[in-house]
Amino acid sequence: MESLPTFQDGNILIVDDDAGILTSAQLFLKQYYKKVYVELNPGKIQSQFKKHEVSIVLLDMNFQKGKNDGEDGFKYLQQILDTQPQTQVIFMTAYGDIDMAVKALKNGAIDFVTKPWKNEKFLTTVETANKLAQNLRQLEELKNSRQYQSEEQAREIEGFIGGATSFFKAKATMEKVAASEANVLLLGENGTGKGLAAKFIHQNSDRNERPMITIDMGALSETLIDSELFGHEKGAFTDASQQKKGRLELAHRGTLFLDEIGNLSLPAQAKLLSVLQNKRFSRLGSNNEINIDVRLICATNIPLYDMVEQGRFRQDLLYRINTVEVMMPNLTDRISDIPLLVTYYLSAFKNKYGKHNLSISEEEFEKLKRMNWPGNIRELQHATERAVILSETDQLLASDFQNTRASEKQMSEPTSLNLKKVEISYIEKAMALHEGNITHAAKELGIDRLALHRRLEKYGLQ
Repeated sequence: MESLPTFQDGNILIVDDDAGILTSAQLFLKQYYKKVYVELNPGKIQSQFKKHEVSIVLLDMNFQKGKNDGEDGFKYLQQILDTQPQTQVIFMTAYGDIDMAVKALKNGAIDFVTKPWKNEKFLTTVETANKLAQNLRQLEELKNSRQYQSEEQAREIEGFIGGATSFFKAKATMEKVAASEANVLLLGENGTGKGLAAKFIHQNSDRNERPMITIDMGALSETLIDSELFGHEKGAFTDASQQKKGRLELAHRGTLFLDEIGNLSLPAQAKLLSVLQNKRFSRLGSNNEINIDVRLICATNIPLYDMVEQGRFRQDLLYRINTVEVMMPNLTDRISDIPLLVTYYLSAFKNKYGKHNLSISEEEFEKLKRMNWPGNIRELQHATERAVILSETDQLLASDFQNTRASEKQMSEPTSLNLKKVEISYIEKAMALHEGNITHAAKELGIDRLALHRRLEKYGLQ
């Protein structure tokens, strides 16, 4: 037999009421596996599951003197499969009965070993079970990976587009940082695309074949954060009816995206910092430490530096998560991208709602550029979908995109009556509307190019 590599990955639990059998099996298997646990009392199998992560159980079939029908074993097999369905169970018995072996396999066991065993056959059986356990674990992880993304998620990444200078600079920074292992902090208003930016970084990283796991910290109550991050064992608290892997564990070797991290409480911040420093944690209800390797991306619309000064956010945690900061521009800073974004969304929604002849003219695009979009790109996307749904002709108008939040700017009057402030306000709006193009901004303001140049110098707006 070809020799096996020493210390394979795999956690084994041996359950037998014969202490000699336990000692013999443990000493033999410990030559090949680091973690081999033993248990004399089958009633404590579930306790072992709470203390250890187990992938293989070697289970005796008979625990009562004088009985050799295997009923005890089948009872405990069912309990194991009910609570730990991914666990591979190998039956052990001193009675080699082929009918019992067939029944064991039909009831969910992976194999059958007779006692006393031959070491070579014993080891091969355990190795086969371990490979199956590893394959099942990898399959579970793959279900969260890029390979299982929906078409909608794929379209979202394709929609991470823009030509405005502010967006181009932010995207260029993301492309550079994606190839590294640096933690990234995404800043910006709600609706500016921080979630898409996180996906873009992940998919352009070396971790793109592994999962990107997202947690919206703003949507979790204080009592749920620990369970979501770290997971829990069955019975760890009142409603913990079964074991649950936390998001940290699911993100192993991939990316963990913590959205709205500014909402994290100080106690939760301390726990997260500890995990980032030590790269390990324990599920709730367990003392067994789990090592992790994750790339962290965080996002917030809250000024974290102000929160640090107010004592509401840990400075040491901020320094851990902001190796690279990227500011996502709001739609006001990328007005020239509105036609491009609307065209992209319009194409998607025309197909979704079967309205393939819809179009919008350049004149209407110009009107859209003059509308207020306080909800940024997200609002623009929703407004486009609403316009498609409610359209009654093949030609969309800017007015079809309007709602209570979006309305024609038409250089709305500033609140101040100070002439200097009024003039600065109009100049800033015109420059933003035309992406810094002085000729077009001057035309918008009704003055010549040189006059606008003089005002820009006068007010220090260049």
